[in-house]
Amino acid sequence: MLMSQADRVSQADRVPLSVLDLSPRSEGASAGDALRNTLDLARRTEELGFHRYWLAEHHLVPGVVSSAPAVVIALVADATTRIRVGSGAVQMGHHTAVTVAEEFGTLAQIHPGRIDLGLGRPAVDRLFAPANGGGPPSGSQQPVAASGGAAPGRAATVVDGLLLPVPPRMRLNADRLRRQFALVGYRPGAGDEYGQQVRDIQAFVRGDYRTAEGEHLTVPAAEGADLQIWVLGSSPGASARTAGELGLPFVANYHVSPSSVLEAVQAYRDAFVPSESFDRPYVMVSADVVVGPDDDTAAELASPYGLWVLSIRSGQGARPFPSPAQAAAHPWTEEERTLVADRVETQFVGGPATVARKLETLRNVTGADELIITTIAHDHVDRVRSYELLAGVWH
Repeated sequence: MLMSQADRVSQADRVPLSVLDLSPRSEGASAGDALRNTLDLARRTEELGFHRYWLAEHHLVPGVVSSAPAVVIALVADATTRIRVGSGAVQMGHHTAVTVAEEFGTLAQIHPGRIDLGLGRPAVDRLFAPANGGGPPSGSQQPVAASGGAAPGRAATVVDGLLLPVPPRMRLNADRLRRQFALVGYRPGAGDEYGQQVRDIQAFVRGDYRTAEGEHLTVPAAEGADLQIWVLGSSPGASARTAGELGLPFVANYHVSPSSVLEAVQAYRDAFVPSESFDRPYVMVSADVVVGPDDDTAAELASPYGLWVLSIRSGQGARPFPSPAQAAAHPWTEEERTLVADRVETQFVGGPATVARKLETLRNVTGADELIITTIAHDHVDRVRSYELLAGVWH
């Protein structure tokens, strides 16, 4: 589809576009199908000029297959030649600094200059009652209320065309979460270790790590690795501060927590201290995107998204991505619509020119140096086509 010059994003606003992939499994598809689709999409987006290809880490959810990011990154890096490949993000509550440094150092030794290590801070501690010492309760069968991050009485706002919605209040089953997090090796209170974990990984890569007792330890696979470390965050809290204080690049998650994206970016910039790698803040912002040949077709392709988000927000974990027909058949309640409204309303859906304008707004309002796009559709061919159409107007 040919685009007029007026439909194209202006040269000044053509920041790099990258890809965030969850290796989503659609209804009726297998895990193998999802992984093969990831490799196909990685090859196609490399050809289309996307800058990075990142893999998520999610566990024990039926609809997401990217649960071992280091393994999938190795497969993607082998299947491509130029595009940077990384994690978005390794969830540090399930890992130690040593194992992460070893895994990603190994990847970077084989693929120098192409590997990104995106690190995420565990946010689960704040989902549980303070009476349990900040960690998952040991026996409660009752759901606990967890704020989506909104201050009491907060209202939705629009800043220069960018919607900052009100996050919902969700009710999550504490006991179920405790069992799940225990299975994947979560350490209660791990969020408090996060800043030190990032520093330790940096030290292993530099080769100057020392224990509290002064003992010098080395991680041979990581030492000297040509590896770029990133920090991902959804709020103006510890992640943003850690990224800024260490002079690392930062990813603000508009697609996960759209209400707090500007606060997160500002907290990072306020905390930024120049480093050897970055002399100024570098911000990448994420967005959920579905592009079709026209606005109506895109809306149809994106129609299952709300039902998919509902499966996450209601505590089931992401279901296999439904078809538009399945989504149309769902008998929505007002409570359900409210529960997913912030995510549905901030998904960028439309024809190429429509989505390009929305991404331009996101870039202008946040001051992003780069945007990272995640697209999920029931049919893989539609997901690939979405990236093709977007590249056609952006690059």
